[in-house]
Amino acid sequence: MARHQVVKMSPPALDISALKILVVDDNKFMRLTVVSILRSFHCYDVRTATDGADAFKIMQNYLPDIIITGWRMLPLDGIEFTRILRAKTGEPEEMIPVIMMSAYSEDIYVKQARDAGVNEFLVKPLSATNLYLRLVEVIIHPRPFVRSKNFKGPCRHRHNDYARNYPWDARRSDDKLFDAGVPQDHDDQTKD
Repeated sequence: MARHQVVKMSPPALDISALKILVVDDNKFMRLTVVSILRSFHCYDVRTATDGADAFKIMQNYLPDIIITGWRMLPLDGIEFTRILRAKTGEPEEMIPVIMMSAYSEDIYVKQARDAGVNEFLVKPLSATNLYLRLVEVIIHPRPFVRSKNFKGPCRHRHNDYARNYPWDARRSDDKLFDAGVPQDHDDQTKD
């Protein structure tokens, strides 16, 4: 018998048909892929943008419920886009959940995205299952929004029993800021 057993749980069924989602990526194929996956989930109010600057233009007339963005784009990449979004104090845009898509899966990149205020990180090449799981996280298990001297965005810690038993391999157990085994204090999040 295996010493460490992973318990697989089915994610909850979501009805995302009423959500408005903005997909931001400079790669047309990636935008079409994400839109196609979202449509397979019965989400049809989806807009697309080619970079962060284009996304802000679209958001003048369209306030999305969730933003799914790529990382590397010109002239405004996903990290800077998220930082600017989080800086919009008092405006509804500042708290929109952001799911970052990137082929860069090393811890340094995940931490950089987290520190910019990204809610969830999705490694390319993406799958419908992994996108769905990130949607579950931002909808069913959102992290509290934190405002401190050095950070504004979703709490960097997973606090609850659900997180302690996080069933998917995406959990970064070697990163203490993501480790849900022991609840962390909010004051720790501004330390680097």
